[in-house]
Amino acid sequence: MDKQKHRLLIKWLKSQSHLGKKWLYVTLGLAFVSGIFLMLQAALLAHILHELIIEQTDKSALLSSFLGLALLIALRALSSFGKEQAGYLVGEAVRHHVRQSIMNKLESLGPATLQGKPAGAWATLILEQIEEMQDFFARYLPQMAIAVMIPLTILVVVFPLNWAVGLIFLFTAPLVPFFMALVGMGAADANRRNFKAMQRLSGHFYDRLRGLPTLRLFFRAEAESDHLRVASDEFRKRTMDVLRLAFLSSAVLEFFTALSIAMTAVYFGFSFIGELNFGHYGVSISLFVAVFVLLLAPEFYQPLRDLGTFYHAKAQAIAAAESLIQFLDAAPLHQSEGQEKLDTNAFHIHAKGLEILSQDGTVLVGPVDFDIPSGSQVALVGESGAGKTSLVHALLGFLPYRGSLKINDLELRDADLSFWRQQISWVGQTPQLFHGTLKENICLSRPSASKKEILEAAHAAFAYEFIEGLENGFDYLVGDRASGISVGQAQRIAIARALLHGGRFWLLDEPTASLDAKSERLVALSLEKATKDCTTFIVNHRIEQLIHCDNILVLHKGKIVQQGRFYDLQKEEGVFSQMQRAASADKIAQRSNLDA
Repeated sequence: MDKQKHRLLIKWLKSQSHLGKKWLYVTLGLAFVSGIFLMLQAALLAHILHELIIEQTDKSALLSSFLGLALLIALRALSSFGKEQAGYLVGEAVRHHVRQSIMNKLESLGPATLQGKPAGAWATLILEQIEEMQDFFARYLPQMAIAVMIPLTILVVVFPLNWAVGLIFLFTAPLVPFFMALVGMGAADANRRNFKAMQRLSGHFYDRLRGLPTLRLFFRAEAESDHLRVASDEFRKRTMDVLRLAFLSSAVLEFFTALSIAMTAVYFGFSFIGELNFGHYGVSISLFVAVFVLLLAPEFYQPLRDLGTFYHAKAQAIAAAESLIQFLDAAPLHQSEGQEKLDTNAFHIHAKGLEILSQDGTVLVGPVDFDIPSGSQVALVGESGAGKTSLVHALLGFLPYRGSLKINDLELRDADLSFWRQQISWVGQTPQLFHGTLKENICLSRPSASKKEILEAAHAAFAYEFIEGLENGFDYLVGDRASGISVGQAQRIAIARALLHGGRFWLLDEPTASLDAKSERLVALSLEKATKDCTTFIVNHRIEQLIHCDNILVLHKGKIVQQGRFYDLQKEEGVFSQMQRAASADKIAQRSNLDA
């Protein structure tokens, strides 16, 4: 990593600390108080030893000193505990803010961006990489100030007692951070490589785990296990590189710290036997001074050693920050947003010269012209890859566009997108139910809905007929991705959720895909009742279900090549008639297979 980029990452990390500034000051204050207690504790212990050994004072006469020592130990432990707690709160405040920023960014970019990476990679970014910044803010950042504050305070105390020891401390102290920095230069790069290996492994593992039945059916499970083994082995190597540097850093710190303390001990030893006669301002060195300074010597280097111990937290945070900043500062094209509120009585959608763009600016659909009058039912059909999903994402405000896309004569890019999405009742081809009860899934958009409203929505969606047969009814617990109920039942729950939402614009994306005949009939009937008098836009590949639509848009290679009512399009030779013939041939083949 180049130095300029390294400095920018450090600057960004430090700029986030203002979010926990209050707790950062509390951490530093308690650290300073703990340092003062430490020096008083050392002084009191040196005094006790001097009195017992040199002055031959009776132990009972030193009872108050022993009690004072015990009190100082307790106070220091308490202040250290408070420092750790305050430091944790600094990291917690930053992590909460950064995670919220990423979630807001993901929400604004929408599903088109999410589909560009494996789910495991997003999980690593949002969870693990943000968590890796905790120790930087909770420990390393406060320790940077403590590593200056405490040694300086000790120097102020030691120099009046013995300038020789003060000089030993002063000249050996910079060696610790110097060699720590040399070792740490490779640590950041090692952590960055480790994070990237972890992202690849997480994404690879999660995707293969979801597709395990498919892999087993096609006899690819063993091959994918080999791929996972290779990816995990790479991650192991990256992790060991990080640990090797961490242990090397600790060894360097311990060596120079031990060397400096040994020099101090040797100085006092030779001074006591008369071999050295300097540093004590002409006054003989007492046992009190020698013990006091020797007790302070390890504590003088301890903040620097702690800084070295936490240095790997800095390397981890830098590696994590690189991916986080890359995502937060990336400026992919996305739907711009205004502040105008739409009229919610009815919705009329009009597109003129509309071009829908990908996040990198590639034209996915267009230019197209179409009109969805208020209260009408318009369908969109086309082969796979024609651009149907892109058009749906554009209507939802998740993809940028050129040209004109107006809702009630208001350009979508000038509208308040959050308000616009609140007016949409959406049912997709793959119902997304979350871990929780059926009631919680139905009330996803309206948690405050009454029991009566929930029952009405369930009845209207033909969901009540199977809910009442479940063991706990509406309190029946479903797993992630609707595990525990069938696809048709999950789709009816999704329709009940959309009904409870009560939007005036219905967006239906293949709502009867993958359903059996009975479920398809019930879902179609419930949607027909729900969308009455509402503006409805249907994406569907079931040609026979489009007979009653007011208009059908036929999309082919990103362009609308035909549009009109069902029977008019049926008479024309084109994409629609080809799709209808293909659908009829599939039905005949299915009947033949059943008869056979």
